[in-house]
Amino acid sequence: MTFSEDAWPRVSLIVAAHNEEAVIDQRIKNALETDYPFNRFEMLVGSDSSTDRTNEIVADCEDSRVRLLAFEERGGKASVLNRVCPEATGEVLVFSDANTYFHPDAIRHLVAILLAPGVLGVCGRLMLVDDKNTANADGVYWRYETSIKKAEGQLGAVLGANGAIYAIRKEHFVPLPSNTIIDDLVGPLMAKLRHGGRLVYAPNAVANEEAAHDLRAEFRRRCRIGAGNFQSLKWLWPVLSPTRGWTCLAFFSHKLLRWVTPHLMILAFVSNLWLASRPFYAVLLIVQVLFYAAAIVGPRFASLGKSWAVIRLAEMFVAMNIALLVGFLRWLRGDLSGTWRRTARREATSSIALGATNADG
Repeated sequence: MTFSEDAWPRVSLIVAAHNEEAVIDQRIKNALETDYPFNRFEMLVGSDSSTDRTNEIVADCEDSRVRLLAFEERGGKASVLNRVCPEATGEVLVFSDANTYFHPDAIRHLVAILLAPGVLGVCGRLMLVDDKNTANADGVYWRYETSIKKAEGQLGAVLGANGAIYAIRKEHFVPLPSNTIIDDLVGPLMAKLRHGGRLVYAPNAVANEEAAHDLRAEFRRRCRIGAGNFQSLKWLWPVLSPTRGWTCLAFFSHKLLRWVTPHLMILAFVSNLWLASRPFYAVLLIVQVLFYAAAIVGPRFASLGKSWAVIRLAEMFVAMNIALLVGFLRWLRGDLSGTWRRTARREATSSIALGATNADG
């Protein structure tokens, strides 16, 4: 779809931030280097009770298109989005994170698809890279996840979005429950339940994000996401109605079955122990034990290159499912908070940001 420069709708890029002084300056520079029409773009930074220099850095930006909305009381990301979105002047809301860097044409790709008839929201493609701008271990999983999203897009059954890069019309934004943990799943699907329309995957709308270096912090984040997954069922259960067609099937197979995978793994192992007296199941038990052993020793092979990738994948798979199980237990306890513990960031002087800025798209 092609527009004249004056025909593009006004866009508001919204970033929720908490103590992001290490990356927020580079994030602003990246946002302002978008090739979207100059006078039809603004950036709103919602600062969730930041206690470092985040507010000062944003306020010092001399470009009038950048606005700071600083909140003294810590409310969490959902609370920030609920308070910032009404202040946006754009017809289109684009959501992103403080440590995400858009390719210059990313917003144009999002908006062009969003304006097509029947489209409710658009999810872009996030590329996880390390500080040398190469795919990290999580990149294998992320490519798998991206392939699923692409297939769901072909069926008209995209589930939610990616908090790093997605867009929705302002008129379709649905305020989130204040303690929402997984806003990028709950928000788009609540909008779909209320307004109808399609969620679309846009592979040409690309953003870069540096993969986590603090593995303990990443594990805590995944535990929190695990709790948020089960929390989301409180609002999204209508998506499981068979009348939703492919969306129902995708939600059941892509989301719900994945969330209960830890329970199925435990059941499979216990059942295998019970049946181990039979030759076939004895071999199967040995395979399971070897798999879990590989997951335990996986971190020892972190620096040995691609030849040990299978062992690293075993480690990552098991760690993710342990995090899901911990998240499930937190959900059972009611340990659900919309606030988040910020993941440690490196200063954004690496090729992560530069790679997005210099990309051809």
